[in-house]
Amino acid sequence: MKTVIADQSCGFLIDNGRFVRFLSPGTYRFPFWKPYAVKKAAMKGRFADQGIPMEILLKDKEFAERILYVQIPDGSIGFHSVNGNFSQVLPAGEYYFWNVYEKNEVRIVDLTKPEIEGELPVYLIEQVPAAMYRKITVGEGEAGLLYFDGKYERTLPCGIWYYWNYGTKVSCVLVDLKMQRLEISGQEILTADKVGVRLNILCQYRVSDPAELVKKTKNIAEQIYSAGQLAAREYVGKLTLDELLNQKEEIGRKLEEKMKEIQSQYPVEIGAVGIKDIILPGEIRAIMNTVLVAEKQAQANVITRREEVASTRSLLNTARLMEENQILYRLKEMEYLERICEKVGSISLSGTAGILEQLAALTEGRKT
Repeated sequence: MKTVIADQSCGFLIDNGRFVRFLSPGTYRFPFWKPYAVKKAAMKGRFADQGIPMEILLKDKEFAERILYVQIPDGSIGFHSVNGNFSQVLPAGEYYFWNVYEKNEVRIVDLTKPEIEGELPVYLIEQVPAAMYRKITVGEGEAGLLYFDGKYERTLPCGIWYYWNYGTKVSCVLVDLKMQRLEISGQEILTADKVGVRLNILCQYRVSDPAELVKKTKNIAEQIYSAGQLAAREYVGKLTLDELLNQKEEIGRKLEEKMKEIQSQYPVEIGAVGIKDIILPGEIRAIMNTVLVAEKQAQANVITRREEVASTRSLLNTARLMEENQILYRLKEMEYLERICEKVGSISLSGTAGILEQLAALTEGRKT
């Protein structure tokens, strides 16, 4: 019996169902009276089951030299690469690859610990099923509080982080470290003179220690909001309406001093605090508008009288100058004659007197 094993192939010689030996590429002749059979297989990729126990096959030295055997334990995965290029992710189990015409390699990684050991490229991590790893993105001006099985581990700075989420539950809480603005709006307060007003207060704050903060409160904005409410009621309630309207900046500074007391309880920094709006009741607004209109009208009357006095004084001074200086009087007279002539279509003059004298006589009602 003649058997030809082509290149990149191999054969398994079987005698009455029993494995005899491994056949590499080449031509083989066997006695025809022997009940031999040859199973052929390509020596490329993953080894295909030939119906022969691997324990027996691996005893053959030629076969064993051409096979890569990999056992991936539970809680681990394997990154399979062919000729240096990534091929696939292998779950736990046993694998056999031909290592003849291709170079097969498998990198085994332990998933039972959340920390990713070694320099494992990101593109390999993202080939793993999403349920088996956790990607954490911490933005600029943020901090990431890392937890393993609900226990705080450490604070992550800005960046992208990967952890195995297989044997340990990995979670992260993002905390904004930038200066933030909080509006404490619609605070209804009764002033000292029994006028109900509504205040809108603006407050700036920044988290200084995120890890300590989450131990003390779930929502620091609510705590600051409450502190602003109490500070406004305590301080603004002692002021009259006029004091409230005239001392907005001073009130803002007082509220800021009062609200900064929260810094002793929580790891935050309180920034600027100020009153954004003071909303008055409708009837109070109407009264104040009436008062404002009256004040502005009085100011307008004073200005009008002042201008009238100045104008009269100017006319009196001009008259005195013309009375004392005839030349100035004549110049003023010529100025008015010029204005008259601009409005008259035609003027007929006769006589021997000059033009100016005749025009002057006309204006005075005399004949030249």
